[in-house]
Amino acid sequence: DGGSRRALSIDEVVKECASLVERGFKRVLFVLGEDPTRGVDYIIDCVKAAYKETGIRIVHVNAPPMTIDEFRALKGAGIGVYQSFQETYHRETYERVHPRGPKSDYINRIDVMDRALEAGFEDIGIGTLLGLYDWRFDVLATVAHSNHLFEKFNTHAHTISIPRLRPAEGSSMEGISFDVTDDDLKLIVSIYRLAVPSAGLVATTRESPSLRTELLSCGASQVSAASSTSPGGYSKNKTDVALEQFSTADLRTLEEVMQAIIEAGGLPSLCTACYRVGRVGADFTHRTTEGAMEKYCEANAILTFSEYLLDQNENGTGAKFREALDSALLKITDDSIRESLLKKLKELEGGSRDLYF
Repeated sequence: DGGSRRALSIDEVVKECASLVERGFKRVLFVLGEDPTRGVDYIIDCVKAAYKETGIRIVHVNAPPMTIDEFRALKGAGIGVYQSFQETYHRETYERVHPRGPKSDYINRIDVMDRALEAGFEDIGIGTLLGLYDWRFDVLATVAHSNHLFEKFNTHAHTISIPRLRPAEGSSMEGISFDVTDDDLKLIVSIYRLAVPSAGLVATTRESPSLRTELLSCGASQVSAASSTSPGGYSKNKTDVALEQFSTADLRTLEEVMQAIIEAGGLPSLCTACYRVGRVGADFTHRTTEGAMEKYCEANAILTFSEYLLDQNENGTGAKFREALDSALLKITDDSIRESLLKKLKELEGGSRDLYF
């Protein structure tokens, strides 16, 4: 029902971002549908407003395919990662589920990352909607796509997402017979981690809390939190089910997700440093595959987690969070990094913010 769709005004985008910042978020993903009335200028205005009016440090965009000139303009607004999901690489299935409209052009969709990288984007995100077709085919095709980008542009996909089909208002899942079990999803994450070791593997709130924790041990490295899939769902603090893009299974707050990561033996990170210092694209791919990113990631995780703890200490979790922070500090073995890190931590305690390596 096209009548139930809506897009946020610039003021509403600012309110949404401000609400997320209040909760401790530092990065945001703007998701846009196929709307011919709202092109690249609208996206650029939203991005610039988010940077100017709120404390959001990096904006990523999931948007329909564009021309090279449009991508250049979009990159100029300061976008971090550009995402566009093929949904399925199986052409017959793709054309069956996209029978009309601009999205029906399979070639335009599959070539979008080449255009984005040619236009100056360094970091791109790919993925398939697991369940539209045999996941074995789509996972292999996703790896092949990332390998193609590496061969042509010297960079792998920066992120690979692993969404499974979920119910959505006004849609039907009839005729979808390609089940993807929880064990399948764990195997998929492991395959991606081994095949594209530099990629961030994104487990979304489509999945249950317990499964998302398990996926971290299989190789997932990024998780969303407190996600709303309806426009205006953050500042209003409620979700309009009729406008949901899809239903979510993990309704935990950011703090609750962080606590689960700590209990699983990890340290939450809200880092946005690489996008802002130029560790992107080919440079990021090679640093990661050579093992040269670890020292930066550990130190920046500690800094961003410490900042969160200083600003968002709620619900009696401070002691557990502080213990995790102290434990992480003990693992820093590079003397120069450790010395600089301790200095930056004192600066945070003194009121400084947004410090990173």
